[in-house]
Amino acid sequence: MARYQRKDHLHQRAKKEGLRSRAAYKLEEIQKQFRLLAKGQRVADLGCWPGGWLELAAGLVGPNGRVIGVDRAEVDPPIPAEQVTALVGDLEDADVAARMLEALGGEKADVVLSDAAPKLTGVRETDRANEERLLEAIEGLLPRLLAGGGSLVIKILEGPEAQVVDRRMRQAFDKAKTVKLKSTRKGSTERYLVAQGYEG
Repeated sequence: MARYQRKDHLHQRAKKEGLRSRAAYKLEEIQKQFRLLAKGQRVADLGCWPGGWLELAAGLVGPNGRVIGVDRAEVDPPIPAEQVTALVGDLEDADVAARMLEALGGEKADVVLSDAAPKLTGVRETDRANEERLLEAIEGLLPRLLAGGGSLVIKILEGPEAQVVDRRMRQAFDKAKTVKLKSTRKGSTERYLVAQGYEG
């Protein structure tokens, strides 16, 4: 098994380039392959702390776009861009979709992003159940947050429970692909579901 390296070369590169986290390189890699984000779009980032994806998305949508994130943890310091708003809240909160829609100006997002993952306990059954619960929370938000024809990028960990939710979400899109990123840490089981043409 590959050894987990918290401070790998991408961590060091992110620090050198002044980025909030190495996770920005994941979204950058996805963007190069799929071109999901464009100027003027509205973007929702679910589980946005520490802000790496918010930061990159803000640059891609430009000052005429909107990027709204939500996380239990406050994004601090704030992203220094007027088109970005980071809310504090839980994805299972009853009012989280309404708060995000309000911040988006009352219009649904063109793209929903999520690099969120549950904190691992080391107990396989618990971790898988927590992952399933997180994915179901995101799935439940899509009809209220994502515009028709929109796109989704979401982290999926290995496990039968997560795969069930993955298959279900795919059915709501015209096309979907699961990708393993070069920027993912060695030894990680994470994949990303990239889905386009929301039909929900």
